[in-house]
Amino acid sequence: MASLKTAKIFDHATRVTLKGMKESVEVPASCCGTWAWGDKRSWGYEESRDLPGIKEVWGQLNKAKLGFYDTAEGYGNNENERIMGRLLKDTPESDKKDIIIATKWIPAPTFFGRWWPVGMVGALKNSLERLGVEQVDLYQVHIPVFWFYSIENIAKQLAECVNLGLTKTVGVSNYNKEQMIQMHDALAKYGVPLASNQIEFNLLRRVPESSGLLAACHERGIVPLAYSPLGMGRLS
Repeated sequence: MASLKTAKIFDHATRVTLKGMKESVEVPASCCGTWAWGDKRSWGYEESRDLPGIKEVWGQLNKAKLGFYDTAEGYGNNENERIMGRLLKDTPESDKKDIIIATKWIPAPTFFGRWWPVGMVGALKNSLERLGVEQVDLYQVHIPVFWFYSIENIAKQLAECVNLGLTKTVGVSNYNKEQMIQMHDALAKYGVPLASNQIEFNLLRRVPESSGLLAACHERGIVPLAYSPLGMGRLS
């Protein structure tokens, strides 16, 4: 769920702008999180049981022009992106042009499916191959881990991904206020906007609001993407 700077009742036509260096992306106010797709360890995914429902959701969202999907190389150890790639392949071109894809990178030299140091550009190219596309709309850093790369180094790699045309916009995920501002400033040196920060935000977890993170987002034109808006079902 994308947070707006001013209060507004979301409707079918509501769009939020993810700022990019070369081009920005207009996205629906609601995004479909896909963590459970293909993830056997965390969610007990079973293809025969779960894939038909996934296909139904995919079709309905695309038909309604609300096809904004968030995936990651870490979801189901690459399987999530592969499932989305197969869905995209079977989608009519008339619907495919309106689909918006966001994916994420684990900030480590190696990860499942990339056992050698290929860097962020190599990791994104692997994701693009699994998805079957030449470019994603939003590429995000999955978690604020700086054991292997500094914020400055990550910013440089994100900018390279943009300059190579592999992604339209870039963002972070789970960054606190201070980390987000540092990334925003580091990217600015390359002329690349920080488009978003994907954070857990709901009525049970209001830290982004009380910590000043949301205010910092709005001051800088960064879109807060709220995951688990219903507290993983606890608020439903």
